[in-house]
Amino acid sequence: MVETLSEKLVSFITPLGVPTNSFQKKAYEKLLHLDFPTTRDEYWKYTRVNKISNSKYQIPNKELVEIPKSEIFSSHYLVIENGILREDLSQYENLFFQVTILKNKSLEDHKLLNSSIDQKNIFSTLNTAYFLESIIITISPKAHIDEPLQLIFVSTGKNTISNPRILIHAQKSSVTKIAASFISVNSESSFTNSVAEFFVEENATLIYDKIQNENASSFHVSTEHVTQAKHSNFKLNTVTLDGSLVRNNINIDVAGENCETHMNGIIIAKENQHIDNHTFVNHKVANCFSNENYKYVLEDKSTGVFNGRVVVQKDAQKINAYQKNANILLSDFAQINSKPELEIYADDVKCSHGSTTGQLDDDAIFYLQARGISKEKAKKLLVTAFISEIIDLFSSDFSKEKILQILLEKHNWAG
Repeated sequence: MVETLSEKLVSFITPLGVPTNSFQKKAYEKLLHLDFPTTRDEYWKYTRVNKISNSKYQIPNKELVEIPKSEIFSSHYLVIENGILREDLSQYENLFFQVTILKNKSLEDHKLLNSSIDQKNIFSTLNTAYFLESIIITISPKAHIDEPLQLIFVSTGKNTISNPRILIHAQKSSVTKIAASFISVNSESSFTNSVAEFFVEENATLIYDKIQNENASSFHVSTEHVTQAKHSNFKLNTVTLDGSLVRNNINIDVAGENCETHMNGIIIAKENQHIDNHTFVNHKVANCFSNENYKYVLEDKSTGVFNGRVVVQKDAQKINAYQKNANILLSDFAQINSKPELEIYADDVKCSHGSTTGQLDDDAIFYLQARGISKEKAKKLLVTAFISEIIDLFSSDFSKEKILQILLEKHNWAG
């Protein structure tokens, strides 16, 4: 323990106790040297985490939850309640993939687990210290999984913290689709602190769809660490539809040549919601392509943050890297902070970034009204058209239909 130990951090972790196994105890000891970020930290300049750091959370008890049937669409699905795999609620066969649960002493045995984590990130380190088990999903070499494997993350309880921890290892020449959703069941003022590690081997393709749809009183920090080997393809599609404060940290190491990396996002926020997406693509080697496209629609007094950072290292020649951020503000009180960044240390590259912010086109609204469509219906049609480009990129029809269903229920925007 250090003399400068943060009183706020001590207050936060004391109810959570001290880990007993050596793997997590190491993370706990590193945690003691960290503190919650403030707006003085550039990485957190526009996002205040006081509502999280000032709260008192407890480790949740196991509950018997019922998953709404509308959430399940695949014949293979894992239900993960407060970070624990519920085998009794899950259904899957290990035909092309293997599911392994690591906890306590077995955590030391897995060479990839925690190997890509930023040890200075307080939320990742907090997850490592306090996750209840790590779920390892290993995709067999040359396996082709066309029907998405579903991961249904469920938060339950009042004033609870859950630390879901997964590792997905897509082995050589495999093709995999995974659809992840975060939902709340009997949950109030919960905090989900999720960490996922992805290792995409040579010639492998991995598509990860993520729908964040917890409730209006929830807080959520999601961190993805991705490592790509040569000739691999990784795509992450994210849609955020609910949550009081949601922060997505996406960190991608493009470590092999001839890789493709895609990140797409839809952010829909209203009332006082705050949604923050931070992406980081590190191009370490030559001949790779990355592209990201994030769209925000903000109502009422909601706020959004987009910070996309791409680094092209000195020896990473012939890189094509693109960033695009487009935002629609439906209220005079809504705010967006956009900061796309490029750091280029190579001289033979094609890189660009751009950000646009505006309101709905009055001429387009008038055009639709002239054809007998009400003003409110015209706005809904324009918003749906604006985000449909990203919705179409999701890997399953169910995911697309689910997004439209939630938009209809919570925003009355699609129909």
